[in-house]
Amino acid sequence: MAQQEWLYGLHALQAVVDNEPERLIEIWVLKGRDDERLVNIVNQARRFGVAVQFCHRKVLDDKVKGEQHQGIVARAKPAKTLDESDLDALLANTDMPLLLVLDGVTDPHNIGACLRTADAAGAHALIVPKDKSGGLTGTARKVACGAAEVVPFIQVTNLARTLKQLQEQGVWVVGTAGEAEQLIYDCKLTGPMALVMGAEGKGMRRLTRETCDELVKLPMAGSVSSLNVSVATGICLYEIVRQRGL
Repeated sequence: MAQQEWLYGLHALQAVVDNEPERLIEIWVLKGRDDERLVNIVNQARRFGVAVQFCHRKVLDDKVKGEQHQGIVARAKPAKTLDESDLDALLANTDMPLLLVLDGVTDPHNIGACLRTADAAGAHALIVPKDKSGGLTGTARKVACGAAEVVPFIQVTNLARTLKQLQEQGVWVVGTAGEAEQLIYDCKLTGPMALVMGAEGKGMRRLTRETCDELVKLPMAGSVSSLNVSVATGICLYEIVRQRGL
């Protein structure tokens, strides 16, 4: 496990200061920038004893290899890795779980966007396999705009086995696949639910697909064959929200 992480972006740093300030080791801030949001982050961090340095833009650019840092970069202790035991604990304390599952999605921008949408839609966790999946990188955290600190990001060893265990606990597993016969709008999505989204192009892996209780698809009326996974995730999650009447 990495001994430290690089975090950047105003939303991501604000979320860490609000939820996990003990993780922060040191913060670098763009010299001369003093807007209210950034100043608030700096002041909060200092109250927790975090060292703050002001520097030129090149210093920040070099630390995050040109990513859009919005004038603030932090060195932090790695976040706690969540696994199957954390999922069990979550389910034990959730009456009507809504879980988002990503199978084989590796792009950190997509993972971050899916986390952001999951938070907005009220999902209780995002589940990914430990292998052949992206993790919570600095880029994913920045794109998530703070959602990475509040939506549990659970990495499981065997995704198909985890889905079967969810089914045994009464969770209906719905997978999205272009070859599905029914549209998501014709599927009942009101109970305990795990929504499985596959990687763009490849879709879900065979074992994942075969484990799902039901396969659904989105209508595709144009010339493109699929949507970006984060866009498709947003559409599907909000159809569940609509049906649940939240």
